Amino acid sequence: MNADKIERFQAFVDADPANPLHNFALAQALLSSGDMERAERAFARCLEIDPRWMVASIRHGRCLIALERWDAARAALELGAELATAQGHDEPFGEIRELMDQLPG
Repeated sequence: MNADKIERFQAFVDADPANPLHNFALAQALLSSGDMERAERAFARCLEIDPRWMVASIRHGRCLIALERWDAARAALELGAELATAQGHDEPFGEIRELMDQLPG
């Protein structure tokens, strides 16, 4: 089922590469399938399209943790926290703390 979703969302992205929602849907499908390399790139693309996308930043950090890219993960999660604060969101801080706790040192 995930392969079908990935294929479908990839087709949407190929047809409209600047569409943020198509890119995010592809990134989420890749994350759900466990394809962290491709999910990381897809979430990074979301942030290229919209650098203030808080959820994309947090999910990007999640992928980077899975890939053991610690410094990049910390930066992504710190950005997510900054964006959450700036945008007045309290809900993401539990997830951000949980992910930050997975970072070494």
